[in-house]
Amino acid sequence: MPQTSALLTVMIAAARKAARGLARDFGEIENLQVSRKGPGDFVTASDHKSEKIIFEELSRARPGYGFLMEERGAVEGTDKTHRFIVDPLDGTMNFMHGVPHFSISIGLEREKELIAGIVYDVIKDELFWAEKGAGAYVNDRRLRVSARKDVAEALVVTGVTPATVRDDSRRAQFEAEISRVNISCAGLRRFGSAALDLSYVAAGRLDCYWERDLSPWDIAAGAIIVREAGGYVRELDGADFMNTGSIIAANEKLIEPMQKLVLGR
Repeated sequence: MPQTSALLTVMIAAARKAARGLARDFGEIENLQVSRKGPGDFVTASDHKSEKIIFEELSRARPGYGFLMEERGAVEGTDKTHRFIVDPLDGTMNFMHGVPHFSISIGLEREKELIAGIVYDVIKDELFWAEKGAGAYVNDRRLRVSARKDVAEALVVTGVTPATVRDDSRRAQFEAEISRVNISCAGLRRFGSAALDLSYVAAGRLDCYWERDLSPWDIAAGAIIVREAGGYVRELDGADFMNTGSIIAANEKLIEPMQKLVLGR
């Protein structure tokens, strides 16, 4: 693997340690303890264990850093300039159903700017990682977004959150977006892990990704990985995607036409 900073090394070690528990639990999925948080939004005992390990490992290595985590929420640190943004199990529904497509996502902000991120695909043992100004990688291979220029040739991925499904107007908006994109591009996919969707765009496996109503921990790490792979990440409607959770990512040639297509402009 190419040389990584001490900070990124700490993040990778925490993810790998948490991944061991997820891999064990995935192998015994029928015994999982599952509780329901809301319609279509589940949390497993594995999710909590993963988050606990990551929190303890990162807190030990970087005492004082703040956290924003899916299960325990915001944790204020004495260091107000740094914050880890953690999703201990992105793709919970896949995990629960025995689908081997889920990840651990850890992003890092400095002064509210994303400076590092890792997305670890536990089952495939693919570690996507990036640091600002240092490029993006999967394991030891440099990443680059695809070079496709034509929407008609693009393989596009999207997702839909429980929040979108529950709201009639937002669901109708998403259905209209799906319809426009589906008839205009080469193919449309939904894989169920926003962090991996973004990582796949960075790797050139997918050409564009969009989704609404996400949380910061879904997209923080993936966003910097895309950017360091030469891609563009935007808020769909022109605001800050880390605040609104509405995001689109693609290469330089596709970002404008795909954004217009999704929005129907």
